[in-house]
Amino acid sequence: MPDPIPPVPHLVRSSWGTTNSWPWCCFSASVARDMAENTEPLLKRKVYFDGCPGCKQDRRKEASSGIPYKEFFYVWIITLCTALPISSLFPFIYFMIRDLHVAKREEDIGFYAGFVGASFMFGRALTSLFWGVVADRYGRKPVILLGIFSVTIFNTLFGLSTSYWMAITTRFLLGSLNGLLGPIKAYSIEVCRQEHQALGLSLVTTAWGIGLIVGPALGGFFAQPAEKYPEIFSQDSFFGRFPYFLPCLCISLFAVCVLIGSLWLPETLHKHNSKKNGETTIEDVETPYSSDSKCHTDKDEESDTQPKANLFKNWPLMSSVIVYCIFSLHDMAYTEIFSLWAVSDKSYGGLGFSSQDVGEVLAISGFGLLVFQILLYPRIEKLLGPVSSLRVASVLAIPLLAAYPFMSKLSGLQLTLIVNCASLLKNVLSVMIVIGLFILQNNAVSQEQRGAANGIAMTAMSFFKAIAPAAGGAIFSWAQKRQHASFFPGDQMVFFILNVVELIGLLFSFKPFLIEPSK
Repeated sequence: MPDPIPPVPHLVRSSWGTTNSWPWCCFSASVARDMAENTEPLLKRKVYFDGCPGCKQDRRKEASSGIPYKEFFYVWIITLCTALPISSLFPFIYFMIRDLHVAKREEDIGFYAGFVGASFMFGRALTSLFWGVVADRYGRKPVILLGIFSVTIFNTLFGLSTSYWMAITTRFLLGSLNGLLGPIKAYSIEVCRQEHQALGLSLVTTAWGIGLIVGPALGGFFAQPAEKYPEIFSQDSFFGRFPYFLPCLCISLFAVCVLIGSLWLPETLHKHNSKKNGETTIEDVETPYSSDSKCHTDKDEESDTQPKANLFKNWPLMSSVIVYCIFSLHDMAYTEIFSLWAVSDKSYGGLGFSSQDVGEVLAISGFGLLVFQILLYPRIEKLLGPVSSLRVASVLAIPLLAAYPFMSKLSGLQLTLIVNCASLLKNVLSVMIVIGLFILQNNAVSQEQRGAANGIAMTAMSFFKAIAPAAGGAIFSWAQKRQHASFFPGDQMVFFILNVVELIGLLFSFKPFLIEPSK
């Protein structure tokens, strides 16, 4: 007498009856036991929907365990494209404000320059959440394409600015329509398997960090070409009349190339037509028992109908966003202050660099940052984890920043070497912090809310980054007027304030404030 065969519900529809009806004469006891044992893993298998770009991308990930180099290349160049215009103006904004004749005194130039830098982030703060929701509803690709297109238009117009308000307006519109950083962060972990997600996010941060460094390098090398390269550009030429157009044009042409290439960007958002003829439409899932059977679990139905969780009550997400905002405030203020400090005269505690000198420093930092991200960061993240790595970077950045004001006492080759090494190390530490927070944010939510989560992070971060250039420029102008103060004179006060912000971010990275998402 064979062993009784347990019923296997909701698995196969046979011609002998309902799902729970099994013909006793057709199967041996061993086959029945195998079917019962395989029921649970089968119900957990992934199902794919026809015509869904997200399911198509998931199939590719399951079929290949290697690194998706093509998709990662898309991520890298798109992020680089959107990062280049953000800080490309910093090496020449001092001279641009001077030429626009809005500052009555030289000490006031930093104050006006801060508002031009802040206008981009203010515009992005107003629209980042909106673009995140759009990316979750209509797909990552449309938001990405629109962001790249905005770079080609408004970055070009900024280079043609003939008034202070035109410069602020074009930067504001560029920030408002350039909402792709949140979606591209979500995209970077959706195109790869879980074991490559740290690398994907590190590519976003690498390209972003390099863009924030190479952008100013381009601005430093190509601004005022008629003065730097008179044998090529005359004062009466178009580039002589618009001395800050050439670096903007170079970035816009690069954006056009990226825009054309991104037309073939694969979408990753899941788009399921959940109802068709009264039933859920899914692709056939092959089972060991029937090639015509279909698998659909109650869990799948619940995920389609269950309301989305309130992201503002997700403390692992919100705590990482708050810490991210603090460090973003610090990094943006540092970027603004470094360029102003480097080009200011030594009598005011600066380095007396030209815009080209600043460009060279930032270009070297960008190349070193690329090498670090490719060769070293994945190993550091694997060894320490995202939270420990950002804490270590924060601790090391504090004494480094404290040494900056004393570099003005150096000169010649010694000054060049010290400034280049300090700039490279500072940018490496900043990138370690940002990548760790990116990983925490994206691991704290499911895929269908990842665009909105990144939109929240971008909105909050953009508000802080909008404050940073204006506050940094104002503090820098104020510090230049107190060169002989007894308490942190001149630029020592500027870097002291930067260190205070860094310390606050470090303290907030510990429990009970920062909570790591559960695995």
